[in-house]
Amino acid sequence: MADPSFDVVSKVDRQEVDNALRQAAKELSTRFDFRGTEAKVEWTGDESILISAETEERCLAALEVFKEKLVKRSVSQKAFDHGEPAVSGKVYKLTGTLVQGITTDKAKEIAKKIRDEGPKGVQAQIQGDQLRVSGKKKDLLQDVIALLKGADFGIALQFTNYR
Repeated sequence: MADPSFDVVSKVDRQEVDNALRQAAKELSTRFDFRGTEAKVEWTGDESILISAETEERCLAALEVFKEKLVKRSVSQKAFDHGEPAVSGKVYKLTGTLVQGITTDKAKEIAKKIRDEGPKGVQAQIQGDQLRVSGKKKDLLQDVIALLKGADFGIALQFTNYR
């Protein structure tokens, strides 16, 4: 029988992000402080989102509304990377992207953390954009999950295929 294992991944449920985006767009169209500011939140591709408004303050406020909706939909703030508002004609625009997958550098950083601070007898293997962690006992794997939840790697981590 194979050793117990789990995968460390960084994935975002696109449907939940879409729901948050639609809720934010609806709130922007109905809230009194956004009337007449042409504030919008919309998709500009598979992974990118555009937030626009007539003033920089309204653009940042629309970003906060969108972030609130993401939190309510249980999507991590770390999964949405955005820049600063930039003026484009008469409108301020802010673009952001969904962060998915674990880069090789982040995977190496996570594997090093497991090697240095994790329990003995646990191995981490990089497999594309995810990490497979295996060990002799399930209790050790639970300790690794607790260790990774307590650390901040700058990306949203999920733990799947625990067996």
